[in-house]
Amino acid sequence: MKKDSEQILAKKILDSVGGKENVKAVISCMTRLRLTLIDKSKDNIDELKSTDGVLGVVSQDNDLQVVLGPGKVTKVAAEFSALANLDLGQDDDDVGNLDDVKVQAQKNKATQKAKHDKPLQRGLHHIANVFVPLLPGIIAAGLVNGITNVIDYQTGNAFANDWWYMTIKTIGWGLFAFLPVFVGMNAAKEFKGSAILGGIGGIFCLSGIPSFPLASLAISMPITNQPYVTGIGGLMTALFMGIFIALTERWIRTWMPNILDTFFTPILTLVFCCLVSVVFLQPFGSWLTNIIYVVMDFMYTKLSWIGGYILSSSFLGLVSVGLHQALTPIHVMLNDPTGPTHGINYLLPIITMAGGGQVGSGLALYFRSKNKRFKKLAMSSIPVAILGVGEPLMYAVTLPLGKSFITACLGAGFGGVAASLFHLGTVSQGVSGIFGLLIIQPGQQVQFIIAMLIAYLGGFLLTWFFGFDENRINELFPE
Repeated sequence: MKKDSEQILAKKILDSVGGKENVKAVISCMTRLRLTLIDKSKDNIDELKSTDGVLGVVSQDNDLQVVLGPGKVTKVAAEFSALANLDLGQDDDDVGNLDDVKVQAQKNKATQKAKHDKPLQRGLHHIANVFVPLLPGIIAAGLVNGITNVIDYQTGNAFANDWWYMTIKTIGWGLFAFLPVFVGMNAAKEFKGSAILGGIGGIFCLSGIPSFPLASLAISMPITNQPYVTGIGGLMTALFMGIFIALTERWIRTWMPNILDTFFTPILTLVFCCLVSVVFLQPFGSWLTNIIYVVMDFMYTKLSWIGGYILSSSFLGLVSVGLHQALTPIHVMLNDPTGPTHGINYLLPIITMAGGGQVGSGLALYFRSKNKRFKKLAMSSIPVAILGVGEPLMYAVTLPLGKSFITACLGAGFGGVAASLFHLGTVSQGVSGIFGLLIIQPGQQVQFIIAMLIAYLGGFLLTWFFGFDENRINELFPE
């Protein structure tokens, strides 16, 4: 019966947006069903808003976001994708629960997005779309690696000969071992190429794969005269190769006769792209990967707590202009157990403190303000921000006020200092806020809570003394 109601709701949503012929893509977020429409004029927003089970609707250009709430959206999205005969994508953005918070936050977010909708932001959004669908697997594999490492250490590898335990361990290392293939596939698909061709390009980025059939011979590369080996550049090279393959495939199809397209386009694409990639893209990807690790090491090791403050206090500024998406592939690289950090992400706990600063700022605003409408708005968004869903608090409360957003960011920096000094690390990603306890390295839970409380306190005190403006609140939120 419950499944029937979800199917009915999915059908109503589909009918309200012009039917399956008018839907180009469907993505399931934590609380929203995100649709890309072909013809915006065919949707019926008023009908959609009045549909039982729909909490809100946000429309921008051909993108439509239907707010359904956590848990429910996953089930309705599955039914919707089946009805629309489309593959279901996933995203990790989220919004608040109450209508006033939701509407205000989405309105401000749309304004902010339009203001900073530049080629750089759009490019980073494409890059994020390559990695976001991989997050469920990365989260699961990261947690498996973290838990099994602790079990192996505590038990002296007592379960090393048990089939069920080795099966579980395979989940952990298997995903990361073949991650370049998945990245290549998603990159090619995102840039409108054939996913499988991008996946073949990703094979060149697998570490430990022999360069057969001449693996035993000394083969030199042109230009550099370096030995010919596979696996250079890792995920960054796989990303570039997927994009390059997609663009090349599309170009070849523009002049290839239809009768020959099926046979010759794939082979020409792969041969040309792989030859160019091993000569140019792999060295560039390797160089860029090394630069990223050097910069991260400088911020974390050389600057120590100063780096922690800079990273945590500036993170939400990046979010507000859409530049935070550049960190998505970096998080994936840091959680790779074959990388220099051995799967421990030291960046994520630091930037997670940014949400703590926002919570502290929101609490200060709530207790100081006498505006009842604003207090209700703030208190509606604070609990979900504590759980790690910070968009409502940022876009509906602190960011519109200006000064309180700045003091929240500056206050969060103190939590970043603590996270840096405690050397906090996560074994996976996908959650933040207090739920960060689920992915923090075993034995660091207490330190994580202390760092988060420091972020709360920093945001609270700075906003209480320097970021509060009742006149501005009354101007933006008249009762």
